[in-house]
Amino acid sequence: MAKNFVGYRCSLCGTEYGPDEVTYVCPKDGGNLDVVLDYKSISDKYRVEDITCRTDGSLWRYLPLLPVEDPGHEDTPLRAAGWTPAFSPKVLAAELGLKNLWVKDEGRNPTASFKDRASALLVARAQEIGAEVIVTASTGNAGAALAGMAAAVGHKAVIFAPKTAPPAKVAQLLIYGSQVILVDGNYDSAFDLTIEASNEFGWYCRNTGYNPFTAEGKKTAALEIWEQVLLNLNGVHKPLCVFVSVGDGNIISGIHKGFKDLKQLGWLDQMPRIFGIQSEGSAAVANAFFAGTEDIKPVAADTLADSISVDLPRDGVRAVRAATQTDGAYITVKDEKIIEAISDLGKVGIFAEPAGATAYAGLKKAVESGQITSDDPVLVLNTGNGLKDIKAAMRAAGEAPVIEPSMQALKKHLGM
Repeated sequence: MAKNFVGYRCSLCGTEYGPDEVTYVCPKDGGNLDVVLDYKSISDKYRVEDITCRTDGSLWRYLPLLPVEDPGHEDTPLRAAGWTPAFSPKVLAAELGLKNLWVKDEGRNPTASFKDRASALLVARAQEIGAEVIVTASTGNAGAALAGMAAAVGHKAVIFAPKTAPPAKVAQLLIYGSQVILVDGNYDSAFDLTIEASNEFGWYCRNTGYNPFTAEGKKTAALEIWEQVLLNLNGVHKPLCVFVSVGDGNIISGIHKGFKDLKQLGWLDQMPRIFGIQSEGSAAVANAFFAGTEDIKPVAADTLADSISVDLPRDGVRAVRAATQTDGAYITVKDEKIIEAISDLGKVGIFAEPAGATAYAGLKKAVESGQITSDDPVLVLNTGNGLKDIKAAMRAAGEAPVIEPSMQALKKHLGM
């Protein structure tokens, strides 16, 4: 167990627990647990330069800020998760009238999505506690990430996914050798069955918004944003605005946790503003934000962005707080705007699946409404590669023309 990991704190009632007292959620009220680190010990031992000088090209460069020990397994995909590039697309910045714009492309992770971050950390934790089997519910990305990270180190994984999950994502689950079980229901029903199976068989449950270590993996994106962007914002005095798509709420809450950890350590001067973006067809967290409450009411989710299609977000309270506590906001977008955003990002060489493009669609709406102005520095998080959902990509791109193999046919097509 990592020396800097001192326990948990319930996000609802504030009750604190030791590292070995609980595993998943608060026994009193079912609230999500925040991992508590020994911030004084970390700040006494490390300086900013001790982190930024590290050569690890992965999330493991932040081991001093993580609640696990070094998992080993060098030269495996487990050690390649994270440290994704933050591109600065000038074409998109000009179109939106922004002076500073970055797109952090999580599609560059080993299994092509943001979810590798949490899965890598969960596999490390499973090995520490001697868990033989890890199980998760997923619409595809979290499962693929767990399957890939587990396969990299020879760990057994069981994945429950709704039968409507995109075929490309199901193929990933199978090719990594995990035990895959498709559920005749939605993500929420797969989630509930996963917890029952975990309790029945003693499997270690990776479910987002349930296992507190998932947010610890996801917070590493915030640590990278700090190092790649925030430490280099010379002459920019407005806070960075981070746009994140939201489904069950664990990515946005994890990013918030990362920034809070940096603030607690005294390494972050100005807290970024966090904007959560949801499809209008799956907007349970946004609805709560708009109503000025933390009471998350379920919806009948219906959106082409399967990775963020959730009836009842399991990390909804912390997801609301990520916006309210940072002077951020929630924005909802139509599915057709998500499709347009896939094409927009493609123009600058970034291939995004619908959930990833949702964040950019939200930025466009924020610029149009005046929520974001030209002086606001902005970072958009693309959470997954477009190859995850070819059907949506083809809808965004349209069909390629077919011509006869002759110069005459080519010239006709080119209007010459």
